[in-house]
Amino acid sequence: MHPEREWKPVIVPESFDQLVEILKWRRDVRRFRPDPVDAELVGRLLSVSQMAPSVGYSQPWRFVLVESEQVRAELRANFEAENEAAAAEFEPELGGKYRGLKLSGLDVAPVQIAVFCDMATTTGKGLGKRTMAETLQYSVVMAIHTLWLAATAAGLGVGWVSILDPESATRCLEVPESWTLIALLCVGYAEEQSQVPELERLGWEKAEPAAGLVVRR
Repeated sequence: MHPEREWKPVIVPESFDQLVEILKWRRDVRRFRPDPVDAELVGRLLSVSQMAPSVGYSQPWRFVLVESEQVRAELRANFEAENEAAAAEFEPELGGKYRGLKLSGLDVAPVQIAVFCDMATTTGKGLGKRTMAETLQYSVVMAIHTLWLAATAAGLGVGWVSILDPESATRCLEVPESWTLIALLCVGYAEEQSQVPELERLGWEKAEPAAGLVVRR
C-alpha cells in the first residue's frame, strides 16, 4: 500500500473519549435556570446543526426562534392541555406517577426553538427519498441531535417537548404549509447535571442493556 493512500482515522483516541463523555452527559433537560444564553452562542449552535447528514443533501431542517411572549404563552397552553389529557389517560393505572413528572421546561427555558421539516424542499433533487420519504424527517432529527451534542459540549441543556398538538403549534408559529413540526426544544443552563436520565432516576423506566437490542442475521 502506498503511504499516501494509507487510511488513517480522522478522530484520535482522545477525541473519541471526549465524544463519549459528551454523550454520557447529554440529557433531556426539564429544569432550567432563567439565566440568559448569549445570542452568539445560540447562533453557533444553529450553525453547527447544519453539519448534520441529510438524505440527498436535502438539508430540510427549518428553525424558528420562539421569542414572542404571546407565542410562548400559546405553546405553554398547548402543552398544558395535552399534558392534562395524557394524565387523565395514564393515571388510572399509574396512581399519580405521571403527574409527578416534570415534562416541559417551557415555563423557564430562556431559549425556545421550534424545529420543522420542509417536506416540499427541492434541495437535493429528491435523491434517496423515493422509497422512504420519511428520511427527510429523519434528517431533521439528525440536525436536532447534532445541535444537542454541541449544546452539551457548551455547557447547555436541551429539552425536547413532544407533548403538544402539532397542528395547533404549527398554526401558532405561522410557518409555510409544507413545514412539518418535528420538535419544540427548550435550551438553557440546567439546574442540575447528571449522567442518569431523569426518568430513570424517578423510576419511570430503566435503561435497556445494549446486548439485548442487537440481533444477527
